[in-house]
Amino acid sequence: MDEVIDAKPDEPHSQAPPNLRPTPEELVARAVAPVKAEYLRPPPVRSNEDEARGGHPDEDDDTKEKKSTLSSSNVVKEKKSKRQLKRERKQEQNSVVHICTEVARSGNVDSCPYGGSCRFNHDLNAYLAQKPADLEGTCPFIALEEPCPYGVTCRFSNTHKNNIPLGPHNIPRKRDEINVLKKDLQKLLWKNKVSFPKADAQLKILGLKGANRTKEKSEVDHVEIHQDNLDGSYDLHGNEKDKMLCSMVEKLECAPAVCAEQDCSDDASVMNGSSLIDESRPLKKTKSQVDENQKIDISSGASCTEIDLRDTNEPNKPSPDGLSSCKVDLIVKPHPRERKLIDFREKLYLAPLTTVGNLPFRRVCKILGADITCGEMAMCTNLLQGQASEWALLRRHSSEDIFGVQICGAYPDTVARTVELVSSECSVDFIDINMGCPIDIVVNRGAGSSLLTKPMRMKSIIQAASCTTDKPLTVKVRTGYFEGRNRIDSLVSDIGDWGASALTIHGRSRQQRYSKLADWDYIYQCARKAPENLHVLGNGDIFSYSDWNRQFANCTELSSCMIARGALIKPWIFTEIKEQRHWDITSGERLNILRDFVHFGLEHWGCDTKGVETTRHFLLEWLSYTYRYIPVGLLDVVPQRLNWRPPSYYGRNDLETLLASDSAADWIRISEMLLGKVPEGFNFAPKHKSNAYDRAENG
Repeated sequence: MDEVIDAKPDEPHSQAPPNLRPTPEELVARAVAPVKAEYLRPPPVRSNEDEARGGHPDEDDDTKEKKSTLSSSNVVKEKKSKRQLKRERKQEQNSVVHICTEVARSGNVDSCPYGGSCRFNHDLNAYLAQKPADLEGTCPFIALEEPCPYGVTCRFSNTHKNNIPLGPHNIPRKRDEINVLKKDLQKLLWKNKVSFPKADAQLKILGLKGANRTKEKSEVDHVEIHQDNLDGSYDLHGNEKDKMLCSMVEKLECAPAVCAEQDCSDDASVMNGSSLIDESRPLKKTKSQVDENQKIDISSGASCTEIDLRDTNEPNKPSPDGLSSCKVDLIVKPHPRERKLIDFREKLYLAPLTTVGNLPFRRVCKILGADITCGEMAMCTNLLQGQASEWALLRRHSSEDIFGVQICGAYPDTVARTVELVSSECSVDFIDINMGCPIDIVVNRGAGSSLLTKPMRMKSIIQAASCTTDKPLTVKVRTGYFEGRNRIDSLVSDIGDWGASALTIHGRSRQQRYSKLADWDYIYQCARKAPENLHVLGNGDIFSYSDWNRQFANCTELSSCMIARGALIKPWIFTEIKEQRHWDITSGERLNILRDFVHFGLEHWGCDTKGVETTRHFLLEWLSYTYRYIPVGLLDVVPQRLNWRPPSYYGRNDLETLLASDSAADWIRISEMLLGKVPEGFNFAPKHKSNAYDRAENG
């Protein structure tokens, strides 16, 4: 749609007479966007059947009937056995469509190292005969001045320079992307051969490593635990106790990072299906065992916040005060000055966004002014199991100068081991623990918002994780689990003491999900209670630079604000905040932003047929948010609020009208402008259907 026709109507399209039309103030009070009367139009009439399958509203009856049949066949599926599914997958792999990647790259049938035993097709001519027509545009790898890694399967192969074939030694890599899962590490994770010495040492000290609690108790039976000692201090007597502690330290410090040749029985509980086995889960503890900073009194009653044992070579060397002690740090917890500090103050922070917050989208936001980016939420158990799809969420682009990853887990052992694994294998600037996710499948497993009801579990997770990495550890929470029962204000001072560097508070409870406005007054209250060493960030309903300015004007203790749905709807919000203006962006500029996303998506997911359709899928997911944006020039009241429901309106040109459509069929039309025609029988339904606007039933 290169040419844009001016579609501004000559006459008002409002259905109500001027004297009965609500005023802009009345519309705002009802959370309805006050669009200028000359741009209003009656809501378009669409059938539910068309919307369900994402069909075009202007299709003829035969095409609609054909798509309806295809859609029905996709909805009603026969339940197949595992053997039948395996047989179908094998047949699909041997089909003409699934050509061997080595043959596709090199263009030579003999290039595959597996030869006739390869499970993929080697018939290059048959593949080219059925290959869809190339798309308009150029191959994204041409700009990188390197040969395309997809060879003949690239949907832009007609633009390849001199059709240079790829051999096994000149296969280009995505040099701008890091944190790629190594195959050797993945195999070790599959076999449960990776050990976590730092995490396990800390879990032992906290008494949270359930698999070895009996053994640990027998080794430290010289420690007398007094039930009336509420601060968790232990009384030690004699030099023999110090020698025993030193021997324990040496065993822990000598543990290898990766046990490739032996079975690490201590970590055999890391993977068992989708969750840990029962033995690895922490057991109930008495009050005297709860505190992580277990104080140890050595004969005279001297105490320390850590088991401070430093000189392993001279375990019996007397201390200056005449007490025998060994000096070796048992807790591998770096001093706060040793951590790489991140100044979150007034930096533009793009929130971790499930599904839509992928690497290409983050690249778009970086271009538009975002300072800090964070990967999508990754589940700890999936990372420890070596799932490639979960590790893909940790990938980082070279343009992301301040980048973090967000993980989610239910137990201290899984979170601590994941933190140690990510710190050692990935290049990240900070690690964020999600304790606010409201999704049922996460909460039912004891993670996410479920932790808000278990403060002692929160404490154990943060303490265990913070002591296993030198990266800053941040935590994201909601105000509470149930509406009207906020509890983070009572924990905010403790969260900093437990080891967190920053705390992000989403101003809604888990029960609210995304309904009602965020409670910023409560966020201010928590920020004022926070200690000086803890950054507090707010989150919720930031949709303009005036919203951003208001939060800092109302609370100087607030370090920054995290921007989530506001960036999904209009990613140029970062530019607006930095330039302190309401950007009346044109439809052409918005289309160029989408075009940049498509280009980055083809680089990331690939430019073959599978990569094109993956890029289209995530583009459509993003368009299910962007249509909610209302151009500044069409509003009677500026700026737009996040909870306003947009009425049906015309844009200032055809493209702006198309971008404002809430129809999945129109989103598909936009994708076809950038990625060509969709495959036959294609349909789309958004993955996330959250309460984007404040509904009547939500008060």
